[in-house]
Amino acid sequence: MRGKAASLLLASLLASSVLSAQSTPAAALLVLSKSDRTLAIVDPSSMAVFARMPVGQDPHEVVASTDGRLAYVSNYGGGAYNTISVVDLVARKPLAPIDLGALRGPHGLVYAGGKVWFTAEAAKAIGSYDPASGRIDWVLGTGQNRTHMIFVFDDLKRLVSSNVNSASLSFAEKSAGGGRGAPGGPGGQGPPMGAPQGDWDITLVSVGRGAEGFDVSPDSRELWAANAQDGTISIVDVATKRVTRTLAANVGGANRLKFTPDGRLVLVSTLRGPDVVVFDAATHAVVKRVIVGTGAAGIQMQPDGARAYVACTPDNYVAVIDLKTLTVLGHIDAGPQPDGLAWAVRP
Repeated sequence: MRGKAASLLLASLLASSVLSAQSTPAAALLVLSKSDRTLAIVDPSSMAVFARMPVGQDPHEVVASTDGRLAYVSNYGGGAYNTISVVDLVARKPLAPIDLGALRGPHGLVYAGGKVWFTAEAAKAIGSYDPASGRIDWVLGTGQNRTHMIFVFDDLKRLVSSNVNSASLSFAEKSAGGGRGAPGGPGGQGPPMGAPQGDWDITLVSVGRGAEGFDVSPDSRELWAANAQDGTISIVDVATKRVTRTLAANVGGANRLKFTPDGRLVLVSTLRGPDVVVFDAATHAVVKRVIVGTGAAGIQMQPDGARAYVACTPDNYVAVIDLKTLTVLGHIDAGPQPDGLAWAVRP
């Protein structure tokens, strides 16, 4: 028995040394564990955890930089904390966190235009952090309760936040003539076009109670918001900023909503039920309810549209869904209470 135990220990140590010698996968799934306060790097080809790093108190959401080298994690705490943790995904080690000062309760995150865009729930605000200068370069108040998730359009001149307790969406648009001096470029005195500084207009759109998870269709024409308290889905025309339809979707406790990369399907997770509800984006009909466990939170789409990853927080695993067959392929053990998910790709 001693010889067998020694052999197992040796095999474990050898496997660990081989793993540590390997480089981080060029394409990786990032998974937050709220209980362990760690970020796991998962190899999507094998669905195996490659490494885990500490990410501070109450981690909720995670995004990766465009070059796939850094991850940013919001330390939420319902407004108790005011930091965004930073992880070097190549060296697999934590870096100095970003201090947000009075902008407490960071939650939703987006990486766009070389900046980290975030919500600050307790401050009723959204903002952006510039890694190049190491400072927060823009803040905009929403005046809404529990400004929670955020979406930034590719032009960096439009963004949307969901405001859970105000049952609203904030559409923020950069004013055409806003800003200081000329609109940027050589010889201009103002910031370059696409920079966050300048005047912004906010349009509030009333949706259902508990609006939290939402997504914008790949063609940027529609926004779907899941209303957790009402169990409904609000469909908003992005151009007019008006609700065009409210679906009686039976998604009480809805946590996240995501379009597939081709825009054909919409997946909705709920912490109150065992399934992920799949909708046809064109007909609004329910295609299938995929059983994943006892409750689900974060959703991440594989960029090629082959799989969806769903954080089953109460079940302590991430469910892997085949988007062609809409069946569960397997589970990933990335730590207890998984929640926020992201995709990191290095060129």
